[in-house]
Parts: sequence; C-alpha cells; structure tokens
Amino acid sequence: MAVNVPGVIVMVVFYLLVLGTGIWASFKSRRKQKKSGATGMEMVLLGNRSINSVVGVFTMTATWVGGGFIVGTVELMYTPSMGLIWTIVTMLGYSLSCIIGGLVFAKPMREKNFVTMLDPFHFKYGEGITAVMTLASLTHDLIGVPTTLIGLGGMMSVVLDLPFSLCIWISAAVVIIYTLMGGLYSVAYTDVIQLVLVFIGLSICVPFVMTSPHTLDISQTLMNNTLHAPWIGQPELKNTWRIIDQFLLLALRGTGTQIFHQRILSASSPSTARITSIAAGFVLLVFGIPPTLLGAAVSSTDWNQTTYGSPSPYERGETALALPIALQHLTPTFISITGIGCVAAAVMSSADTSLLAAASVFTANIYKTILRPQASDRESQWVIRVSVVLVGVIGTSLTSLKHSIVLFWFLGAETSYIIIFPQLICVLFFNISNGYGASLGLVVGLVLRLLSGDLLLGLQPVIHFPGCTLEDGVYVQYAPVKTISVISCIVSILLFSYLASVLFNKGVLPEKWDVFKVKAQHSPVPLSPVGGAIEEEERGIK
Repeated sequence: MAVNVPGVIVMVVFYLLVLGTGIWASFKSRRKQKKSGATGMEMVLLGNRSINSVVGVFTMTATWVGGGFIVGTVELMYTPSMGLIWTIVTMLGYSLSCIIGGLVFAKPMREKNFVTMLDPFHFKYGEGITAVMTLASLTHDLIGVPTTLIGLGGMMSVVLDLPFSLCIWISAAVVIIYTLMGGLYSVAYTDVIQLVLVFIGLSICVPFVMTSPHTLDISQTLMNNTLHAPWIGQPELKNTWRIIDQFLLLALRGTGTQIFHQRILSASSPSTARITSIAAGFVLLVFGIPPTLLGAAVSSTDWNQTTYGSPSPYERGETALALPIALQHLTPTFISITGIGCVAAAVMSSADTSLLAAASVFTANIYKTILRPQASDRESQWVIRVSVVLVGVIGTSLTSLKHSIVLFWFLGAETSYIIIFPQLICVLFFNISNGYGASLGLVVGLVLRLLSGDLLLGLQPVIHFPGCTLEDGVYVQYAPVKTISVISCIVSILLFSYLASVLFNKGVLPEKWDVFKVKAQHSPVPLSPVGGAIEEEERGIK
C-alpha cells in the first residue's frame, strides 16, 4: 500500500493550523503579561488566572476528550466483555468527575490562589510528603502522553500508511513547540480549535460508517449479534461490584490530577472555576456519543465482506485499532482523513495538557520549593521549558511499548485515584491530618491495592476478598478492590494522624521526635471535615 499523499497534505495543513493558533496565543500571552505585570512563571502555568468561562469550558472538556477517550471508547464498545455497559460507566464517570470537582474542589483551591494542586501538601506537611505526591502526579501525567499518542499513531499508520513512530514523533513535536512558546494560553486557545475540529470530524464520520452496506442496523445487534458478540457487553450479576468500583474510580480520580486543577486555578474567579468545571461535565457527554456509535457499528460489521477481510479485527488481536480500521474500510478516503484529523486534534488537546501539568508540579513543587528556592523567575521559566521537552520525549518514547490504550488509560487513573485523591481530600478538608497519617495512609492504600492483584498488570492477588474466584487458572477479584484501597487509605490517614497528635501533644513521645511538627500545628480535634483545613497563615501564593 502506497502512502496516502492527499491525507498527508491534509494533516500537514491541520498541523500548521494548530501550530499557528498556538503561536498567536503565545504573542497574546506576552501582551497580557506586559499589561498586567504578572510574573513569567504564573503567566506560563496559569495564564495570569484570567481564563474566562467560555475558553474555560473548552479547555476543561478538551482535557478529557483526548485520543485515548475517542479511540479507547471504540475499543471498549468493540470488546465483548465490556461493550455498552462499561462505556456508559466510563462516560458518566468522567462527566461526574468534572461536576464533583466543580462543586467540591473549585472554590477552596481557587480562593487560596494555589499554583498547583500540591501546594496544600507543602504548606501543611512539608517537603517530604510533597515530593512523594509530586512523583505520583508526574507518573500520572507521564502516562497520559502515550495514552493519547498511541491512538493517533495507530490511526495514521493504518490510514495514511506511514510508520507508527514517525506519526507519533511528528505530532509530539508540534505539541511540544506550541506548549513551549505560550504555556497555558497556547494550550487553552488551541483547545478551542481542536475541540471544534473533533466535534465536526466525528459528526461527519459517524453517518458514513453506520450506513455502510457491510454494517448491520446497530439496534438489531444490541442484544443479538450473529457477526460479533452483542455490543451491549456482558452485564453479568457477578460484575456488579467491579462496575461500581470502576465508576467510582472514574468519578473521583479526576479531582486528584494536576491537569484538572490547572484549569480551576487558571480561572478568572472561584465562581468561574466552578461554572466551567460543571458545564464541562455535561459537554463531555455530548462528545462521547459519536465514538460510542462508531464502536457499535464496528461490532455490527461483516468484515468478510469488506476489503479488510476475515478474520475480524477482534480475532486478529487488533481491537485497539478498531476505529482506524473502520474508517479505512467502511468510509471514502476523504472521510477517513477527516477522522484522522479529529483524533489528531483530540490527541494534541490532551497531550499538551499532560506536558504542562508535569512541568508545573516539577517546577513549582520540586525545583522552586526544594532544590532552588532562590531561583529567579527567568530561571524558573527555563526549568518549565526543559521539563516540557523531557516529559514530551520520555512520554513519547513509551509509545514504543505499543500496549493497549485501555491499559495506559486505567493505569494512570489508578495512580491518581488510589495515591493522590485520598491524600488531597484529607489535606484540604480534615484539620486533624498530618504528615504521619499521610505517610502511613499512603503505604496502607498502595500495599493493599498491590496485594489485591491486577489482571492488566499480571499481578496475582495475595488477598482474596469475598467473591474472588479461580477462572482458567487465574484468580479474579469481583470485590471493589480499588475503592476498598481508597477508603482504607483515608481511614488510615485520619486514624494515624489522630494517634500521632495525641502521642505528641500528651507528651507520650518526646517533641524532638516530632519531625512533622504536629505539636506546633494543633491539638487533637474531632475527626470531622472542615471548610478551612489550611490555616490562614498557610494560604497559597498570592
């Protein structure tokens, strides 16, 4: 198969459009900085906290609607064990994540003018815990880069017949360049363009795939499909707790990510932060409809009658490439190119977010706070630039592993859900929490999760929760092990924090052993959530 020259030309034009928007936004950012007198670091990371509600909704939605979201949704729909049931759980989970973030986290985070979501840890726990949380956040953002790029690389290599690695590295280079030039302003304004292209592109592709002569009526194959497993999935009763577990993970883990809080913290006011987050939760559902329909159509296609032939993509182990294969073999060439364009837009809108988020937490919470507190604003800006390049290169290199998008997707989700989310809840809303509780809670939650096993990672369970059964020589957990780990982490944080506070404040342990300065912070108080967990003098950077 020869290189699809018209497709390559269209992609070059698209990349130039996105790059041009990013460059324009970078000049806009510099004019804003001169006019407002803001520091370069705050301008790059937070856009001088001047993002309005309209742009805010676009950039918040684009944060989640990435290549993994689109290609991964089609993969979920086409996988017999998942199908529509798991897709609905995923969509509602992401939507609720934005809504919960807006209702619970937007106001306290934005009012204190934090620079990153890890600032509360530094002000309350000190450098050690902050460094650990920063490492977890960096891991999440690093995983986010291959999650989005793999989807684009697979599509471009299938439809344009270009090398997988070439497609990915060119896309990554474009993202790195405009992120370097304009920081959050470039990211936010390119998100607007990219999200519009995603909506238009997917809306065009859906009718062509669904009306293909080789695709059956999806309403007839929902429950009874002779070509493939019914695309409703396998809603077996024994999977109920696993579905609930996955739903809670998706609904809560987003609030434990820097990519989410960066949008909140860049809003022009606390009310704007709340409105944009809640609105994005509903807009996101709209963008989930096209890939869901495409996944249903792929499951309803007689591949033997197409140019793809038999066996089907599922039987060949190419489920992760279901979307590009469908566009190539079920639509005209110009439509398949349009599909690539919309996925490329989604990929860039998420990849640039991960790059900037990782650079933010490293610069603000490691370099500026721990390594070189005396660093100048100009020096900090250079650290941000170097961090963006390094995260981009390392994250893009991970795509050579070529694992399923779903694997990267859920691995990143568990990092933020089990490690960061419970810690953020406690540091913000419970006065009693301290460094001792945070440290032991982290160990309890992480160890419990690892001992529970994970099929995707090949970990056999050591702890067998009720319902754990042996299937095909492998133990499968049907209990909500992720949520159990999170609850155990929160309880451990509060319990050990309270015990440490009692022991030091009662004089049972000598004050010289108090490395986290618990006695200096407060006396023991009831384990109840409060609105102002961080004292007035510990408020964020103004």
